[in-house]
Amino acid sequence: MSRRTERVSGVLREEISRLVAAELQDPRLRSLVTLSHISVTEDLQHATLSVTVLGGPEDRADAVEALNAAASFLRRELGQRLRLKRTPELRFELDGSIEEGDHVLDLLDNLQVSEVGKDG
Repeated sequence: MSRRTERVSGVLREEISRLVAAELQDPRLRSLVTLSHISVTEDLQHATLSVTVLGGPEDRADAVEALNAAASFLRRELGQRLRLKRTPELRFELDGSIEEGDHVLDLLDNLQVSEVGKDG
């Protein structure tokens, strides 16, 4: 990733976080939503934003759906607030890394419990 793309990613992440917290009133965003990662193409045409959502599977799906529905609004606001030649199209996706980490920890706990059971 070029230095320019990294800078734009950082600015986008900061500004989108503010917009989501302050401007979006969608009831599907009732859970805590955090931008965990942003990936911007080199030509700055597209940005994929990974989000983590506190809550159950339904809350996560609702939040991603709401964010994607608000993508054009967010893009328009970014265009007005930032001085970019092009404002990238936004696409939100669920970041599954926390769930994957929890699953690995559960597997390790189960392995540890079964090892203790063999020794006893």
